[in-house]
Amino acid sequence: PIRIRLAPNGSTAEDVPHEGEEFGYVLEGEILIHLGMKKYVCKQGDSFYYKADKMHYIINTKKQPAEFIWVSTPPTFE
Repeated sequence: PIRIRLAPNGSTAEDVPHEGEEFGYVLEGEILIHLGMKKYVCKQGDSFYYKADKMHYIINTKKQPAEFIWVSTPPTFE
C-alpha cells in the first residue's frame, strides 16, 4: 500500500491494462477514477476496487488537495 496526495488538477500516470486488482480508500478530498471508458467519483470516506484489465488513472479535478491509500496486486509501484 502507498499513500498518495494529489494537488488540484494532479493525476497519477496512465496505467496500461495489466493482470491484477487495485483497491483504495480516500482520506481527504475527492478523486475521479478513469477506468476504460467509464469515470467514477470517490469522496472522503469512500473506497474503490477494480480489476486492472483496462487503461486506468486517477485525477483530482477539485481546487483542494486529495489524499488516498492505494493498494495494487501484484505491486507495480516503484
